[in-house]
Amino acid sequence: MNIYSHKTLWKLILLFLAVGIGMFSFCYTYLLVRNLKSEERKKIEIWAEAIRQLNFAADTGQTLEFLSSIIEGNTTIPVILADGKDSIISARNYDPMKLTAPNFLQTRLKKIKEKSEPVIIYLPDGHINKVYYEDSIILRKLIYYPIVQLSIIILFILVSYLAFNSSRKAEQNQVWVGMSKETAHQLGTPVSSLTGWVEMLRSKYPEIPFTEEIATDIARLEKITERFSKIGSRPELISTNIIPVLRQTIDYLRSRASSRTVFINEYDPLAEIVVKFNPPLISWVIENVCKNAIDATNGEGTINISVTEMRNYVIIDIRDNGKGIPRSAHKKIFSPGYTTKQRGWGLGLSLSKRIIEEYHKGKIFVKYSEPGLGTCIRIMLRKN
Repeated sequence: MNIYSHKTLWKLILLFLAVGIGMFSFCYTYLLVRNLKSEERKKIEIWAEAIRQLNFAADTGQTLEFLSSIIEGNTTIPVILADGKDSIISARNYDPMKLTAPNFLQTRLKKIKEKSEPVIIYLPDGHINKVYYEDSIILRKLIYYPIVQLSIIILFILVSYLAFNSSRKAEQNQVWVGMSKETAHQLGTPVSSLTGWVEMLRSKYPEIPFTEEIATDIARLEKITERFSKIGSRPELISTNIIPVLRQTIDYLRSRASSRTVFINEYDPLAEIVVKFNPPLISWVIENVCKNAIDATNGEGTINISVTEMRNYVIIDIRDNGKGIPRSAHKKIFSPGYTTKQRGWGLGLSLSKRIIEEYHKGKIFVKYSEPGLGTCIRIMLRKN
């Protein structure tokens, strides 16, 4: 079991623990609230009985004092006393400031009647009074306590999940950066040696026709080495014409691709479209997208490259007539490790997304794709 499996196990343990604590707290508080509701109902019934007996009471000061103490003892439960026709007689334990508002008690009475039944007081003359009551302030706060607690637990789970993910991504990024820099370091020596051999071929055997092609490939290796050496550091963006970079990248791919792969440039090669970007990295992105298009057509298709300008963006569309991408995979293709090929690590489009969105604050996405009809990848670069 590797380190990521251990972290996944810990995440599941924390999740189940947090959910268990939350459910226990919620159930316990629910039972507590239900018991307190029952107790408050009994208190109101005693309060109503005290009022009823007060009307029957004999002229003994002790009885009146006892009944009055019961009535005055209710200091927490909001109560509205009404007659048999629901005309309000009195009210207790409401905010005095709110009582000054017009129709406040009538509004409260209407809401209480929708939620609960009143306690009936039978009077000596055959009439009745009704006692309407609401949950006390303490009970109302207790009702919301589980919600607050569950919210805190959910927040804890979310923060823990984000922390684990950030830690994992940081470790992965550190690994990739280290591998990239080591790759660049390892490539440096043989590339320098090959450059020297090419210069020797040029001086001693100028008649060999493919020397310049070898030099071109070595220059490409130097550019790749430079790309890998800069991974992990913030690239420098310069304002320049993007068309020459695009044209050079396509020309290089065209010379190395199968003769059955047709590249069609749907843009003016002499146009002046200035964007703030890093040329080696954008060339890398174009190369990655085009190579995926070549793979999608099995080296026997058409790849169209178009460039258009909008108010704030320069849009590069790369279309192919290959096998297409299922809709469910439109976002997955930009995830690290996702690939449909037997060879490869599935990092090309993932790195392209990072270059475009993190370094250039642009966008890259599947504009459209249908199995059997082809795919269009859209790259959007900010002008400023």
